[in-house]
Amino acid sequence: MTKQSIFGRISTLIRANINALIDQAEDPEKMLDQLVRDFTNNIADAEAAIAETIGNLRLLERDHAEDVETAKEWGNKALAASTKADELRAAGNTADADKFDNLAKIALTRQLTAENEARAAEPQLAAQNEVVEKLKGGLDGMKAKLEELKSKRSELIARAKTAEAQNKVHDAVKSINVLDPTSDLGRFEDKVRRQEALAAGKAELAASSLDAQFEQLDDLGQLTEVEARLAALKAGNTQAITS
Repeated sequence: MTKQSIFGRISTLIRANINALIDQAEDPEKMLDQLVRDFTNNIADAEAAIAETIGNLRLLERDHAEDVETAKEWGNKALAASTKADELRAAGNTADADKFDNLAKIALTRQLTAENEARAAEPQLAAQNEVVEKLKGGLDGMKAKLEELKSKRSELIARAKTAEAQNKVHDAVKSINVLDPTSDLGRFEDKVRRQEALAAGKAELAASSLDAQFEQLDDLGQLTEVEARLAALKAGNTQAITS
């Protein structure tokens, strides 16, 4: 994976507007699950690519350090050869002095080569360090976005469960609402009321029938009295009639 593709994927994912994606999704929970998987996979890919980039940077840093150390060593060798040449020349040994001066020149040439290589690597090192820092920052942004996604998913699931529970409560309350004639309890109460009315009607009917029986007894008493008085008349007992 190239650095450009890493940057592109990180930038795209970090800029993602989670709320807007949720609003547009037909199934927000399913969409969030997919986003969590995508972010997790992309973070894993980015971590691998960044690790490789950091590894390459550390190799460059090691090479640069070696060039700096090599330049230092050749500088020391040049100084030692030059010092030896001066000692020999002071002793009158010009031939050997020239020999050590030539060695000093060779050492200085190699020192310059190492210094140039180290200097040439410095801009690349600076650029690579900048890239690595950006990649690390982007990776942190992706991880923060992933946590945001997980939080949104947990929030959405909790809200869905709460709404489901509230709907169940509303349905349960509705089913026992005595003011609701369509509820089971309302229908049972209506049945009880009709049974109570029927019992009241039967009681009233029974009372009416009892009154009628007593009235018949009164009529029967009057008839008996009439029969008794008629019998008295026939017997000539007028006193019984007038008493």
